Amino acid sequence: MTPHIHQRPLQAVLFDMDGTLVDTERLWWEAVEQVAGRPLTEADQPDVLGRPVEHTAAWLGTESGRPEVELAAELHREFADRVRTGIVPRPGALDLLDALAAAGVPAALVTASPRAVADVVLDALGADRFAASVTADDTARTKPAPDPYRAACRALGVEPAACVAVEDTETGVASAEAAGCAVLAVPSLAPIGTAPGRTVRDSLSGVTVEDLRHMVTPELRVMSWNLWLGGSEVDDHRAKQLKVVLESGADVVGLQETGGTAAQELAEALGWYHHRAGENLGVISRHPITARFGDPDVGFYGAAGVRIAVAPGREVDVWTAHLHYTPYGPYESAFDGLPARVLIAHEELRLAQMRDALARIAESSRDGVPVVLVGDFNCPSHLDWPDVAWPVTRAAEDAGFADSYREAHPDPAAEPGHTWSPIHPVHEDGSGRPEPQDRIDYVLHRGLTVRDARTLVTGSPRPWPDVADNDWPSDHAAVVTTFSLTRM
Repeated sequence: MTPHIHQRPLQAVLFDMDGTLVDTERLWWEAVEQVAGRPLTEADQPDVLGRPVEHTAAWLGTESGRPEVELAAELHREFADRVRTGIVPRPGALDLLDALAAAGVPAALVTASPRAVADVVLDALGADRFAASVTADDTARTKPAPDPYRAACRALGVEPAACVAVEDTETGVASAEAAGCAVLAVPSLAPIGTAPGRTVRDSLSGVTVEDLRHMVTPELRVMSWNLWLGGSEVDDHRAKQLKVVLESGADVVGLQETGGTAAQELAEALGWYHHRAGENLGVISRHPITARFGDPDVGFYGAAGVRIAVAPGREVDVWTAHLHYTPYGPYESAFDGLPARVLIAHEELRLAQMRDALARIAESSRDGVPVVLVGDFNCPSHLDWPDVAWPVTRAAEDAGFADSYREAHPDPAAEPGHTWSPIHPVHEDGSGRPEPQDRIDYVLHRGLTVRDARTLVTGSPRPWPDVADNDWPSDHAAVVTTFSLTRM
C-alpha cells in the first residue's frame, strides 16, 4: 500500500499581486527610484520590496526630509502611471488562474498596494478571475502582519490552513505564514529561502492545481487501541481488527495487548510498516518507520516508540504505552469509597511507569519533531475528575503533553469520552453493580494541532461474556485523533 496522508481539501489560493501575478516589482522599483532621485541598491530592498506605500514614503522621508504625505502621493502617481502602460502578467500566472477556475478553487488577490492600483491590475487580468481582493486600504495593518491574508480568508469563508498563498517577497511570505497559510514562493527580485511548509519555485509556469493541493497542511490521524489479549476473545478477530483500522482512516495505530504477533500480522495484511515491542506493544503505520525507541525487551507493561516520515521534512514520533491495571482507581472510588488522597497515593506504580516512559521519550526526542503518546493508562484523567488530581495524566501534562480528546471536547460532562468499557455495563464479579465507565485510553501530543478527536466503537457490542460474535473485537473503545502538521 502506498503511504499517504490525510489531505485537507484545497479551499482557496491567495495571490500576491506585485511581482507575483504581474511584473510590477520592476515598475515599483522604478517609481521609487524616480521619487528618491537616485538609483536603488540591494541594501534598499527591505524598505521597498513588498512594503506598503506608507512605509516606503516614511523611509524616503527620513532620507530626504520631505513630508511623508507628499512622498506617498508622488509614489502612488508614479507607480499607477507605470502600471497603466507597462503591466505584464508573470509567466504562468494566467494559466494557473484559469486552471483554478476550471477546478472550482476560488482565487483572491492580497496586496500591499492601494485599492486604486489593485483595481487597475484587476481590470488588466480580468476581475472575474478573483472571488475577493484585499488591499492596503482594507486592513489596519498590512504585510508582513497576517491581517491581509486573514481578511481574505474571512471574505472567502475558508480556513487559512486550507489555503495556499503565492508570494514573491520575504515580507509577503512572513504575512502568509503568520496567518497560517501554506506558501508557494516564486521570488522576483530577491531570493527566498526554503522552510518547512514552504515551497519555492522559479516560476508559476508548470504549477498545477494538484501541486497546490499537495502544499496544503497535511493531516495525520492517530489511533490508540487495546486489542484485548490480541483479540482472542472474539471470533475472526484479525479480520475484524483490519476492518476497524481501515474504516477509522488511521495513518498510525499505537497498539496494546497485541498477543505478540498482532502488529506484524495487521501491518502485513495492510501493506503497512510495523514495530513490535515485546509481547504486548506495537505500532503500525502507513508511513515509513525511520527509527525505533524504547526497550526492545519491554514487558507486558511499559512503552515503545517509533519515528515516522509523514511527508518530506515532516517527521513525528509516536509512542504507545500500557500501564498496570491494578489497583484500579474508579473501582476504589465507586466501590470502596476511598478519598482523593488515597486514590492518588495508590497511583505510585503507574506513575513510576509513566515517568519511565517520559524519560525514554525525552532521551529519544529531537528538536522540531512532534511527539504523540498513546496508550491504555488504566487510570482516569485529572481533566475529568474535579476532585482528584490523578498524577499519571498530570505527569504527562507537566512534560508538555496535551490531551487531544479534551482539546477537542473541553467539557467532560457533555463529552465524557469513556473508553472503558463498551462490553461491561455491569461489573463482572456477578454482583450486578454498574461498571464505572471512564476515560482511561488517551492520545496525547506535544507539538501538533488537533483537528478532531473521537472515541470509536463499531456496531453494537454484546456485553460480557457473550462477546464471541461481536463486530467490535475489544473490551476498550479506541481513541482516534486527527492532527494538523503545522510548521516545525
